[in-house]
Amino acid sequence: MAKIVLQSVSKSYRVGKSAVEVLRGIDLEIQSQDCLAVTGASGSGKTTLLNLIGGMDRADAGDILWDGQSWKGKSLGDLSRWRANRLGFVFQAYHLLDELTVLENTALPARLARRDRIQEAEALLDSVGLSHRLDHRPSELSGGEKQRCVIARALINNPDVVLADEPTGNLDRENSDSILKLLLDLTSERQKSLVLVTHDPIIAAAAKRRVHLVDGKISES
Repeated sequence: MAKIVLQSVSKSYRVGKSAVEVLRGIDLEIQSQDCLAVTGASGSGKTTLLNLIGGMDRADAGDILWDGQSWKGKSLGDLSRWRANRLGFVFQAYHLLDELTVLENTALPARLARRDRIQEAEALLDSVGLSHRLDHRPSELSGGEKQRCVIARALINNPDVVLADEPTGNLDRENSDSILKLLLDLTSERQKSLVLVTHDPIIAAAAKRRVHLVDGKISES
């Protein structure tokens, strides 16, 4: 199981001729089977932090270590293979392919990794309460059902860590509570680490640990 360490990590983006510093000197440890909520106002760097942890972006300064191994010098191909094997993603916008069925969407990361996990996809969809929706298209699902499918998809390759970016942001309170419980229960049962970005204090309070970002820095934990 993974241990993730961020050491003095900084990240800036170019806006016209100016550089906007989004993260400044972030030090953070995520232990195996951790459950961490990242909170902060819009623009505080929450999603950027998640993207760096997930290897979808590179830090300008500092280092990120997974199980003691530095990411410095890793190729895009190395990072892509690493994400496929060790990470699962839950997005607010779902990112489901409407031309595929629920079952096909769930199994897609396994297919891309050249693995046959249809039976595992069926079992995961059963565990999230979608066994009656296997042949439906995403357009035929409610928002809560779509997010259940996304959670199943995130777990299909048996990742060490699940990264969730505002996983309940499009849902009402009842569905939000249900999805949160499902995400927490499944990652705990399967002994996964969970890092979730949220602006919702109720969601954040359910995590074992919380860090709060202000102007690109961790202000409290």
